[in-house]
Amino acid sequence: MANDSLVIIPTYNEKENIAAIIDAVMALPTPYDILVIDDGSPDGTAEIVRRKMAELPGRINMIERRGKLGLGTAYIAGFKWALEHPQYEYIFEMDADFSHAPADLEKLRAACADEGADMSVGSRYITGVNVVNWPMGRVLMSYYASAYVRIVTGMPVRDTTAGFACYTRRVLQALPLDDIRFKGYAFQIEMKFTTYKYGFKIKEVPIVFVNRILGTSKMSSGIFSEAFLGVLRLKLSSLFTKYPDYSRKNNTH
Repeated sequence: MANDSLVIIPTYNEKENIAAIIDAVMALPTPYDILVIDDGSPDGTAEIVRRKMAELPGRINMIERRGKLGLGTAYIAGFKWALEHPQYEYIFEMDADFSHAPADLEKLRAACADEGADMSVGSRYITGVNVVNWPMGRVLMSYYASAYVRIVTGMPVRDTTAGFACYTRRVLQALPLDDIRFKGYAFQIEMKFTTYKYGFKIKEVPIVFVNRILGTSKMSSGIFSEAFLGVLRLKLSSLFTKYPDYSRKNNTH
């Protein structure tokens, strides 16, 4: 029987991590397939993935793109690929660098498969601040950025910038993926906000986020400025947008 869960992992120069993260996901009790979106990594990441594809045909897949096109466009490409494969009911976002514990995929999946969520979010801030090995300045920036987003948008999600999530197929089928504007980390905010505005049920699942040990962080000040200004634009445009209602109490989609 075909697996119903797909983990999308964007990569750029992740040769130190990619084989290990694939092995860790493959070792989980629930069978997950993996789709790597590689943005032309010059360090040979794609070649390592190809070797894994040969070892596990059908379980590991890859989209190779020419150069760094942005996190948001990588996930949109992955979502569209998942929708072209009707066996996938649960589609996950996850980093390649072990900042997201592969074992937590099971909790995210359970929130959707067993507890009725349309989307589940691996949250650093639902039970305090669960971040390991980050400088205090970055912890505070991330925490207050999420609070700022929550205040501006009214979205009842504590970790609005989280990049560890599970979408059910029905959410990705409903959302206007080609209209998602942001390319960097603000993409994560826009996806959650749109999911929320469409009436889907979002559940946060507590996780511990561990800063990467191997490889280089892709975070930059430009990412934060995009998110800061983008949230204001997002809220403003939402005031003039009529959203369909996919909430289960009002709809049977």
